[in-house]
Amino acid sequence: MASIKMVGFDADDTLWRSQDYFDRAQRDFEGIIAAYVNGDARTAERLYAVEKANLAVFGYGVKGMALSMIEAAIDITGGRISAADVHRIVSLAKDMLRHPVELLPGVREAVEAVAAELPVVMITKGDLFHQEAKVRDSGMSSLFRRIEIVSEKDVPTYRRLLEEFAIAPSEFVMVGNSLRSDIAPVLEIGGWGMHLPYHLTWEHEREAVVSAADGTRLRTLESAAELPAALRSVAAA
Repeated sequence: MASIKMVGFDADDTLWRSQDYFDRAQRDFEGIIAAYVNGDARTAERLYAVEKANLAVFGYGVKGMALSMIEAAIDITGGRISAADVHRIVSLAKDMLRHPVELLPGVREAVEAVAAELPVVMITKGDLFHQEAKVRDSGMSSLFRRIEIVSEKDVPTYRRLLEEFAIAPSEFVMVGNSLRSDIAPVLEIGGWGMHLPYHLTWEHEREAVVSAADGTRLRTLESAAELPAALRSVAAA
């Protein structure tokens, strides 16, 4: 793979399950709020609006979601939510922080196969403490040359990382489930993207546009098992 010098992997919902736990917590949150409202309070929509507004303050991850749920709960219920139910929301966050790390089918084998031929790095975002714990518990940290936990995955972040790695964008492939965070920024700077869709995706991560020109460097895979062959096809191209 002479034309490719490094492969980056996303973590959440690429290597292991994550969004499942966020969606479950949101359903439980909606159940708590339902006791205070009549009819359709647009709870999910209003929670997302609060989360999106708070990203610049709290960042990504469970703790930011928990604070946004508390803020949204107070707003939606007009301040009527009880202390006991606020405590239930905090408990939802604690449960999310303690969830087991469940690797997705075939990912360890795929990463091992790629790492046998090329340097691999992990690039993930979210709460530092929680992400570090998941990386540790995954049992996969030894496979990666570097593990980068960043506050945002955008064009400036990828440019900085590739400069540190001394890798040209055209020599880099990013593997991930999120078009917004894992694929579109890398394509924009001239890199390659391997999209591994997950069955659940947070609304914010679906907000992405890939141009027709950039799309020529994008491959969409059905499973991690296809990754080694897909990388070889990119190198051949």
